[in-house]
Amino acid sequence: MKVRSQQANKVNVITLGCSKNIVDSEVLMGQLRANQFQVTHEAEQSDANIVIINTCGFIDNAKQESIDTILRYADEKEAGRLEKLYVTGCLSQRYKDDLEQEIPQVDAYFGTLELPQLMKKLEADYKHELVGERLLTTPSHYAYFKIAEGCNRPCSFCAIPLMRGKHVDRPIEDLVREAKRLASMGTKELILIAQDLTYYGLQHYGERKLADLMRYLSDVPGIDWIRLQYAYPSQFPMDALDVMNERANICKYLDMPLQHISDNMLKTMRRGISKRRTIELVDTIRQRVPDIALRTTLIAGHPGETQQDFEELYRFVEDTRFDRLGIFNYSHEDNTHSFTLEDNVPADVKQDRADQIMELQQGISMELNEERVGQIHKVLFDRKESGYFVGRTQFDSPEVDNEVLVPATKDTFVRLGDFAQVQITEASDFDLYGKLV
Repeated sequence: MKVRSQQANKVNVITLGCSKNIVDSEVLMGQLRANQFQVTHEAEQSDANIVIINTCGFIDNAKQESIDTILRYADEKEAGRLEKLYVTGCLSQRYKDDLEQEIPQVDAYFGTLELPQLMKKLEADYKHELVGERLLTTPSHYAYFKIAEGCNRPCSFCAIPLMRGKHVDRPIEDLVREAKRLASMGTKELILIAQDLTYYGLQHYGERKLADLMRYLSDVPGIDWIRLQYAYPSQFPMDALDVMNERANICKYLDMPLQHISDNMLKTMRRGISKRRTIELVDTIRQRVPDIALRTTLIAGHPGETQQDFEELYRFVEDTRFDRLGIFNYSHEDNTHSFTLEDNVPADVKQDRADQIMELQQGISMELNEERVGQIHKVLFDRKESGYFVGRTQFDSPEVDNEVLVPATKDTFVRLGDFAQVQITEASDFDLYGKLV
């Protein structure tokens, strides 16, 4: 049996990238705590003697942020302020050999599925019985809820399968058990995430099971909101919309990245869907769930994108009037199919096209928000900031969507993590203002 030094190990976990990485860090922290480590998450002033960086390797900007963070803590180690530095996550999975050569100050690099090996390196036990247990880094009233790992889609621009592997479902019974545990800790909102929610069930059960999973989770006492993020448009399971209508605690919200609309680009991107079918899908979703908030993500400047392709995309956004929208500049990722194509859209053109789309969306968002003035909405309050209680309606996900701001006056009482009825009194581009009812 190995004996620790008298000073307990303290670990500071740094998380970069998406919500799926957040869940991975939370699971890691749960394992560390079960092994009697003191653990913090992104502590500004930390006396931790061990730092673990959970990296992102999705696009150029994210990769650079990960590298900069590794270098910063490598300097801390060289200065004697840190004993051990470990790196895990997507960047480490994809570029481990290069990183070992370029930044040798790191004690060890681990891939996305190598948590047991990381725990062993820390002289700790990987506890299989802790499946689903985690230390939340979000406010306790909401949690990102990863229902699957990896992706089987062939999108030409995406390196996620290289970093996360093939799609693997988590069994329904495990997910229900985790949801009950989260509810017992005060979690009221589950944000369902995966690389592709709509593929859920095919690997484990041989058929799509997202709708069944939604029903099971909806039955968990204490879960007031269930939100769907990252749905793939091709072969979308329409029965999920039926559950959205049936169950009051399924948010009328869907995050469905479309990436583009021109047939030329959809084919080049290997999206498995046409412009006509995409428009029909959006129309069908809105017909079946009339008050749904649709969020999408687009890519500007993919190889081969012509001015005509971009104008087609612009008109589509103008006509479709998404409730929420984000856009990325195309990033030329090695070992993807798109990397075999010439990255022939200049960087300034990519940025200009993205800016035009976001300016258009800003106006759309303003108009849609103005329509909500006078309405009363159920709001979940996340925090207090700059003289306001800040919350969200069912139509908004944390971090990326609109917020509702209620002035924090001496006569206004709001308990963070609770719901309240709010009448909207004012609108701005991406925020709503209101008063408690």
